[in-house]
Amino acid sequence: MEKILCEVCNKSFKRKLSQVRYFKHHYCSKSCHYKARKLGIYTKCANCQKPIYKAMRAVRASKNKKFFCGKKCSNIVLGQIQSRANHPNWTTGKASYKAVMKRSSLKCECVRCGRNDKRILSVHHIDHNRQNNNLRNLVWMCRNCHHLVHNYK
Repeated sequence: MEKILCEVCNKSFKRKLSQVRYFKHHYCSKSCHYKARKLGIYTKCANCQKPIYKAMRAVRASKNKKFFCGKKCSNIVLGQIQSRANHPNWTTGKASYKAVMKRSSLKCECVRCGRNDKRILSVHHIDHNRQNNNLRNLVWMCRNCHHLVHNYK
């Protein structure tokens, strides 16, 4: 028999030498063993600073070491971090001109005929250069007017 210390409460207890060699962690009782499994950290939400508890497996699994109280806070922070070029699926941003137009303060209506049905509106490049996604180069057009601009003078 060998005397060892419990990893949770530091109480001294005896254990067989074979068990000391076989097990990595040693506990004096089942309650201490359970407490060791439940150990974690108390931290604050990365968005709202609300105090939260995280289990050690969640702490070890976290890549960015930011913890959140719920999905809402997580989406707010990670949505800001992983936008545009920082997003894992980002390629070049050449096709993001429609999103740029939706975020702008421009009125969603065709510049030629004045229709405002969002289902038929598309984005037109004034200089016909699809690489130039500057807001001054983009206008809303309905599909009919867009077709007329590109195919008829």
